[in-house]
Amino acid sequence: MTSFQLSYDYRCPFAKNIHLHVISALRAGGEFEVNFVPWTMSEGYRGADSPNVWDDPARDDELLALAVSVSVRDLQAEHFLAAHEALFRARHESAVRLTRASEIAEVLEPLGVDLDSVFEDVASRRPHAVIGESYRAFERYEAFGVPTFVVGNDATFVRYMTAPSARPEESLEIVSSLVALMTQRRDLNEFKHTTVPF
Repeated sequence: MTSFQLSYDYRCPFAKNIHLHVISALRAGGEFEVNFVPWTMSEGYRGADSPNVWDDPARDDELLALAVSVSVRDLQAEHFLAAHEALFRARHESAVRLTRASEIAEVLEPLGVDLDSVFEDVASRRPHAVIGESYRAFERYEAFGVPTFVVGNDATFVRYMTAPSARPEESLEIVSSLVALMTQRRDLNEFKHTTVPF
């Protein structure tokens, strides 16, 4: 079984693509142990004299979807993959901003998530502390964006351009190939098309 960490922020379309591939690969029987790690893009854009975004109630709307996902991941793990997929799809396929509790409730309620428990947890700010801890933990890898894979002690940013097809085995092949490159070809530091191949 291959273990890796994988960062996310629901606002990033490339995070959406790779996370949906990973979810599809797991559902196709992929032997991966994945730690889904919240990582907020807002922190890189805060003012030098401003508090960290996870400590700033004025930024809570920006972090709401992340905080909700942390609560589901930690306290209702059986619902996490479905909730994770639904939040990404709502943001990028239905243009839902995910900055209000009502928007998120509409996305997650059909999945059986205990929303009262989630919003109570979010109000306690425990998930915000987890977001801060996750962000600081990824600083050691000099992470600059999402999605970033961490396999062992090696971090790799991946920008994958397309979402999954209807064939989960394709996602399994994609994720397996990426992780194999990360673990077996660590001397490959950068591999990038000079133009978008579409």
